[in-house]
Amino acid sequence: MRKPFSTAKNLLIFIIAQLFWLALVGLWIYWYVSNYLIFEKVGETVSPQINIQTPEVFPFVGGLILLVALSFTMVLIFRHLNLQIRLTSLYDNFIANITHELKSPLSSIQLYLETLRSRDVPPDKQKEFIEQMLRDTYRLQNLINSILEISALESKKQKTNFVVKTAVEFIPKVLKDASANFRLGDDVLIINTNGNNNILVDEHSIRMVFDNLIDNSIKYCTDNLKIWVTIECKENQVEIDFRDNGIGIEPKEQKNIFKKFYRIYSDAIPNVKGTGLGLYWIKGIIKNHNGKISVISEGKGKGTAFRILLPVYKNKKLLKKSSVKED
Repeated sequence: MRKPFSTAKNLLIFIIAQLFWLALVGLWIYWYVSNYLIFEKVGETVSPQINIQTPEVFPFVGGLILLVALSFTMVLIFRHLNLQIRLTSLYDNFIANITHELKSPLSSIQLYLETLRSRDVPPDKQKEFIEQMLRDTYRLQNLINSILEISALESKKQKTNFVVKTAVEFIPKVLKDASANFRLGDDVLIINTNGNNNILVDEHSIRMVFDNLIDNSIKYCTDNLKIWVTIECKENQVEIDFRDNGIGIEPKEQKNIFKKFYRIYSDAIPNVKGTGLGLYWIKGIIKNHNGKISVISEGKGKGTAFRILLPVYKNKKLLKKSSVKED
């Protein structure tokens, strides 16, 4: 796995370039001042036949402006180059990670199918193999859908089918379905609810949000996984707190985790799989629902909490004037 991108080399080049321009400006000022002082000292004593003019201010000021403009241009070029190098690095990591993510379940499915074809597998083992292949297929489907829907989300061509749902009924059902898909134990997911407000949601998108959150909790937990979800219905919004007992997120990482392709590297879990798109996609989905998402973590080894805020749906008159459906 490639190490996180570092700008040290490019920053050094940039500093050297800026020092060069500053030295040039200094030489320019020195040349002007020295010529001016020389003229002041000898101008009165030289032969009047020699026409010596006072150094003009315009070339001096014009030269300074030109050098400052060149220095500012260097800043812009450095910023753009640094951004492009960073994007290239992130893109290379994404290609490597997604290749592994696609290859792993495909290899597993192929192995099970070859075993079923070449050997006489007992019925109980056949059932186990089929269940594992279905899980791998589900994983592949989620990965492909996430890539396609991120593209649609960015191009604002994502197809949505909003329906009105009761938050304390819909969200727990989504969480329990996701828990079943990941084959979590009955004691892993703990849900608490309060209130009875309606929310306007696209079912498929919201399911993918919690699929990704649970998937991240599984990946970044080194102990027996526990997930606590609290759904609090308030006057104008529904507050969903999703908390786990994973490795946590350092404060310096928290502002970056929703960026595209960004992944957290931890010594505790050095070989964790992922594409760096999950949380970026989640933020886009929540934003598309006119909501907000934030992360809270006290640091390494102290778990991670995500807070999702969704607006309460109140105006039922709009149901007759739009394609929104009421559940």
